[in-house]
Amino acid sequence: MAKSVVKRKKPRAKRNLNDWDVIREDWGWQKAQYYIHYEIDSKQWLVKLKDFIKKKYDKKIVSAINKLPDWKVGGKSHWATAAHFEEHWPDKVHEGYKGKLNEWILKLAEEGAQVVEEKKKEEKTKKNVYVPSIQERIRDQALLACEQIEEWMDGFITDKQNFDPKGFDFVKHFAKYKITQAHARKIKGLYQGELEEAYLIQDLPTPGQIKKCKNEREADQLQQLREAYSHLTKKDAKAYLTALELLHGACDVVIDAAKANRKPRAKKAPSKEKLVAKLKYLARDDKLQLVSVNPLDILDSKEVWVYNVKTRKLGKYVAEDHATLQVKGTTLLHFNEMQSKQKTLRKPAETLKEFKNAGKVQLRKFMDDIKTTDIKLNGRFNSDTIILKCVK
Repeated sequence: MAKSVVKRKKPRAKRNLNDWDVIREDWGWQKAQYYIHYEIDSKQWLVKLKDFIKKKYDKKIVSAINKLPDWKVGGKSHWATAAHFEEHWPDKVHEGYKGKLNEWILKLAEEGAQVVEEKKKEEKTKKNVYVPSIQERIRDQALLACEQIEEWMDGFITDKQNFDPKGFDFVKHFAKYKITQAHARKIKGLYQGELEEAYLIQDLPTPGQIKKCKNEREADQLQQLREAYSHLTKKDAKAYLTALELLHGACDVVIDAAKANRKPRAKKAPSKEKLVAKLKYLARDDKLQLVSVNPLDILDSKEVWVYNVKTRKLGKYVAEDHATLQVKGTTLLHFNEMQSKQKTLRKPAETLKEFKNAGKVQLRKFMDDIKTTDIKLNGRFNSDTIILKCVK
């Protein structure tokens, strides 16, 4: 007699209660708040409050409150308790919190709106702040360094007898103001006009020489120069020139030192495609049913086999010891001239068919088995050259 099979009912899946679902209406406010404060993670207070605000208030208030830090919104358990009761049992809310939750939320919205407004003002201020360019920064730093130089040069005007054209320590001064080659170029430019005039006044023209000048504009410039510097003695003019030459020389030292210490720009290695771009070769020969391998395969190979369809020569290039084959233009580089050779094929179709089917071991003696004269290879490829095989 067959045994009766008792069908067991599948157990009903239990609903996983979260921490908030544990709270019951009959607990009352005090017990519920105690549980929320001590048993529910404070991060969940924030989630509860934000969910409540999102359901009960418009987008403007929600957006404003979202601008506030999390601690400001979800830092107190009693507000989370109030939100939970308002959502589930509004008539059970503690007397002290009735209407207070709404007031608190609206106050948060005001604070959030203020934060938004302050950020807008801050961004507007940032936009209006002028940021000088690099060239302007260089010019400003150069002008700052020139202030003391100008004071020293003024000594030439106020007291020529005691002015020392070698009395300014440019090395120390430039180090103090952190003068770079960019600043030095700017300083040189500022004093270039004065240096040119200083050279001219070393030998001021006489009135007679000025009259003999055929160029009217040049004569006028010389006359103005004579009137401006006629009060200087030759000694004064020399001192003025020496001071300016030392200034320019100090600038040149900074510029030249920067050039000497400048790291050479590392040359970017050309791509493999660029290396073989100019290499001439025959892509295919339908008569012999030959197809060239990708010329990129030549790079870093130890052996390259080629066949010239016009001269019927089969060639084998072997790399030098401790080197690999490379390409430059239309020429193969770094091949061993003694080991690399080519031979003329009497029956190209038969020999090349054997070549195609040959393995590594057979290829080692393949050239030796061809009974024709060895001919040296020169590394040149042309439009008749089929690249048969590359061995890495």
